[in-house]
Amino acid sequence: MSAQNPDPDRHQTPGLPQDGGVPPGETPPAEESTGSETGPRGDLTRGWGKAPLIVIGIVVAVFVVFFIAYAVSVAQ
Repeated sequence: MSAQNPDPDRHQTPGLPQDGGVPPGETPPAEESTGSETGPRGDLTRGWGKAPLIVIGIVVAVFVVFFIAYAVSVAQ
């Protein structure tokens, strides 16, 4: 197998103590944490879509018509 071990040998790497930790004052190597696609993707739309507002409006209109018709029938 020709793959190399990505972990450094702590016996041959200067600056690493024998227990494997990092001494105070030294920063361990880190991976790159920011990629090319960080942040929001494209334009984000805000608010409600048209279809849910139309459906809610129709449901409210049906209830209003029902209660008005009920009030008219009870009042007679």
